Amino acid sequence: MSEAILEPDLQIIDPHHHLWDLRPMMGAFPEPLHPFIAAISLSPYYTFNEIHADATSGHNVIGTVFMECGAFYRAGASDTLKVVGEVEYVNGVAAQSASGLYGTIRLCDAIIGHADLTKGAAAGEVLDALAAASPRFKGIRHAAAWDADPDVLGPPFHHPGGLYLDAKFREGFAELGKRGLTFDAWLLEPQLDDVLSLARAFPDQPICLDHCGTPLGMASYHGKLHERFDVWREKIKAIGQCQNVSVKLGGLAMSFAGMPDHGPAAGLSSEVLAAMWRPYIETCIEAFGSARAMFESNYPVDKWGASYATLWNAFKRLTNGASADEKRALYAGTAARFYGMEHLLA
Repeated sequence: MSEAILEPDLQIIDPHHHLWDLRPMMGAFPEPLHPFIAAISLSPYYTFNEIHADATSGHNVIGTVFMECGAFYRAGASDTLKVVGEVEYVNGVAAQSASGLYGTIRLCDAIIGHADLTKGAAAGEVLDALAAASPRFKGIRHAAAWDADPDVLGPPFHHPGGLYLDAKFREGFAELGKRGLTFDAWLLEPQLDDVLSLARAFPDQPICLDHCGTPLGMASYHGKLHERFDVWREKIKAIGQCQNVSVKLGGLAMSFAGMPDHGPAAGLSSEVLAAMWRPYIETCIEAFGSARAMFESNYPVDKWGASYATLWNAFKRLTNGASADEKRALYAGTAARFYGMEHLLA
């Protein structure tokens, strides 16, 4: 279902999308497919052409941020340094976009890579190698998503519980501040106390909480979104009091959240999606303010719930009553400031 683009002139910096080629590994996942695997199977190949087509499908996306996803690692490198290959690859995509041959959009103008912070201070070597691989490298994400119910995350994720509380991880985490790098945190709603502890322990380190803190609505959490909402909201409010933490408004179309709880559901209208997501988006904006909140596509993962154009229409419906200044922050300004992309703003 195609919708007319709302507020087509509003500048957008999409601060969270992936690039990958998952075709060689798709056959390795057992049937029936976990909902997350089913979601990413909608776009097993997602590189320059695919993100360019989505980001130029009607909304005024002026730039994007690539988010690490374990893709295009360097063959033959050590387990520690193979992650550099991902940043090298994405820098090439960014250079292709920056050539101007494909319009004024600047895809992957900022790049978030990965380094294993459980290596402690030795992680500094990897951070330096990532920085050397691209002038667009801004920081890392080291995900910590874990749940006692293995059906929640499925086979792709093997993070240990309590990762952000681990002393060795925090030793590596301290290396980010020495280099002025950002940190993206991805974990699940029951784990939000862990990122709160991390933010309080490192009050000068810029942290971005991904995907509204990932409320859960699948597996053993199915049907419990309403029941757990107040717990999620109180934790979001507490994290919002940490001035070093920003939040990404999105990720709610992932299969984990169950909003919608079936997919692919790109046929749902932006009105339906906005109504579904409103309590979460409005709570995050209230807790963090527009200066520390940014809308994200989380594409192509969120294709499970919406087309790219419909996704941004849903967000725009949610900010219908916001001021012009608030919209500038939520759609571009906060992301530009957090990831050092101010040069893209008019």
